[in-house]
Amino acid sequence: MPNMTIKMVMLVYNEAIDEEVMEVLENCAMKNYTKITQVIGRGNSSGTHHGNDVWPGRNNILYVACDEKQAKQMLSCIKELRKKFSHEGVKAFVLPVEEMN
Repeated sequence: MPNMTIKMVMLVYNEAIDEEVMEVLENCAMKNYTKITQVIGRGNSSGTHHGNDVWPGRNNILYVACDEKQAKQMLSCIKELRKKFSHEGVKAFVLPVEEMN
């Protein structure tokens, strides 16, 4: 992808809505991604997820490397998803990619 600004979109979301998140990815024509499942953590809007009896549930993380236009499109789709699943804690972060090889 020469002469393009590459971004890394990182999505952190409750594993319960994995199917919906993957649908968003498909609708945004994103075919390449890295998914990390059964992640534990704590967020302001989603609370604590440690996958145990006290703090049930876990999160997934998706990493998608894409150009700037695709990143903006994904963020727009994720905003809609957040409205639908606000209690599940869906977060998107866009990071610069300095080097890729």
